Amino acid sequence: MGLFHNDPQKVRLESPDVELKATRAPWSLWADGFGKLGIRAIQIIVVVAVAGGIIFAIQSLTLVTIPLVIALILACAFLPVMNWMRRRGVPSVIATLITMLGITAILGLLSWLIVWAVRDQWDELYAQAEGGFQDLLAWVQTLPFEFVQPDQIDELVDQVTAFVTSSQFGSGALAGVGAVANFVTGLVLMITILFFFLKDGPQMWEFLLRPFRGENYVRARRIGDKTTTVLGSYVRGTATVAAVDAIGIMIGLLILQVPLWLPLGVLVFLLAFIPIVGATVAGIIAALVALVANGPLNALLVVGVVVLVNQLEGNFLQPVLMGRTMKLHAFVILVALTVGTVLGGIVGAVLAVPIAAAAWGVIQVWDGPDLPARWARPKLPIEA
Repeated sequence: MGLFHNDPQKVRLESPDVELKATRAPWSLWADGFGKLGIRAIQIIVVVAVAGGIIFAIQSLTLVTIPLVIALILACAFLPVMNWMRRRGVPSVIATLITMLGITAILGLLSWLIVWAVRDQWDELYAQAEGGFQDLLAWVQTLPFEFVQPDQIDELVDQVTAFVTSSQFGSGALAGVGAVANFVTGLVLMITILFFFLKDGPQMWEFLLRPFRGENYVRARRIGDKTTTVLGSYVRGTATVAAVDAIGIMIGLLILQVPLWLPLGVLVFLLAFIPIVGATVAGIIAALVALVANGPLNALLVVGVVVLVNQLEGNFLQPVLMGRTMKLHAFVILVALTVGTVLGGIVGAVLAVPIAAAAWGVIQVWDGPDLPARWARPKLPIEA
């Protein structure tokens, strides 16, 4: 005598022994723990494949993607200026032109100051470097052990001279010309994209949000606003911190009478956009210039000035200007710098940290509170 139930799983009860037999559906094989692990593994493989495809596309189109990302970050940084002029009735085209002319004027002034300072002090620094190199060779020859022989130095100089006059150096110079051409092309493209981002950025963003409705639209707006805020605040805060660092170090170099103090200060400002690594590289370069020009004691004093300025910036200025919302752990910064350097070189290292900060900001607001009702997209008549 058997008893059957009207469900997908058939259970048969026999006397005197009890035997349970179940016919399992095919999809039930994925319901246990191992099946769920397999599903997650497949999902991870798909995500990694998509991410790899995106990275490959970015690396293949760096002439387009890098100017696009730089223009987006700069547009976010200057968005408050654009909004301020728009609120006062300035047309978008005029406000965009004023902003871009201001950027061009600042960059042009810095470039002129660097060229002027280098040309004014290069001969003196070159003579000091040559004299310092000769003193170093003389000191090496006085060592009690054989560190390097004079004939080895002459052989190295001959090898460098032969390389400079060889066809291999000429091909490298041609490759450098190609790199300069790519740089100019990317610069022109970045300026063009920046112009349209500043002028029509809000309209472009609304166009991208057209496919979204309801909660998806609210989330997309929340993500866009957070990304814009994080990128803009990061660039403005980093620029302010970098300017304070550059001014402090320039004052120290000027007091210590280190040549090329102005170009070194500008270099400190630029390298400050690479967290952790940039300050170290700037300090090493400044110390080397002081060592060549003024001796070891002056170089040690320069190192002390750089360390003091960096400590003041990291402990007091940066927490106030950057805030805790964009604060990333040092481990995350190092990983982001490594990935950015591998994918995009120096430019990738500069862009890695703001992109990581923006990604963290998106994660923070992904399931955040709803936006105000005035931001919700009204339903179309066909959707009502």
